[in-house]
Amino acid sequence: MIVALVKSLKSSTLFKGRQLLMMAAITVGYMLLSYLLIGFRPEQVFLISMVNILYFASVKTRKFVIGFSVFIVYWVLFDYMKAFPNYKLNAVYIADLYAFEKNWFGISYNGAIITPNEYWLLHNNTFLDILTGFFYLTWVPVPLLFGGYLFARYRKEFFHFAFSFLVINLVGFVVYYTYPAAPPWYVQNHGFSFEPGTLSNTAGLSRFDAFFGVEIFKSLYAKGSNVFAAMPSLHSAYPTLVLYYGLRNRLGYINVIFATIMVGVWFAAVYTSHHYIADVVAGIVCAVVGIVFYNALTRTAWLNRFINKMVTNTVI
Repeated sequence: MIVALVKSLKSSTLFKGRQLLMMAAITVGYMLLSYLLIGFRPEQVFLISMVNILYFASVKTRKFVIGFSVFIVYWVLFDYMKAFPNYKLNAVYIADLYAFEKNWFGISYNGAIITPNEYWLLHNNTFLDILTGFFYLTWVPVPLLFGGYLFARYRKEFFHFAFSFLVINLVGFVVYYTYPAAPPWYVQNHGFSFEPGTLSNTAGLSRFDAFFGVEIFKSLYAKGSNVFAAMPSLHSAYPTLVLYYGLRNRLGYINVIFATIMVGVWFAAVYTSHHYIADVVAGIVCAVVGIVFYNALTRTAWLNRFINKMVTNTVI
């Protein structure tokens, strides 16, 4: 899809017949496949409408949406995971992961060893509820906004960042399917028995919603692709990637902000019972593996040619 869109930039005509047919095919194909796999959802209409509007609005917006097509591919892949639950391929790790967390990161409390999640469940407070909620809200906007900054200022770095992001997600998805894992809130609510029909849960983030009288996290987690995908924590991987590219591009004091967000998301993941510390560590490792693997790919001629072509064809 990305290659076809890039080829369409060779013409400055916005409504050329071939381009109209290509976008019609993408639109119909996406909606039909989505309906067959996961059923009709309003966000699908939003996504494909946004893509079409930006593609046909102007040459500049066309180049912008093609540049960000890597993130669109991620969105589609993540959404389609609903059609292929990982627990149907491998057994879900529940008690094993809980025991591992206790053994490695357990906290002695009232004569017993409890997990950090259980400790914070007993010691939550309004300040941390609000702080961690705001940190968790950054996991999508910060990578996208940073990507927008790179797209405007450092076009080649933007594509390296975008493809690194995609590779990290693909690594994470592989782990999701080879090691299905229940999050801490699942153990708190359901114990160690496996219940395949379990819906996503806002867990500790519900306190943020309750404080502000909103349903931000409730609506977000209602769209969750898989309950049993706690390992690795990709929430923890994304800010790690952002900080890496911030340091790589010598962004100065803004990297302090990126580092603060990164650590804040790591803590929030544990505090709100969405991830174990083990999941967070796995997410960081996932980011490092994805970055190293992608950097190795950049030494290949074919990828450099493709990146250079993307840069050339999306200059605004």
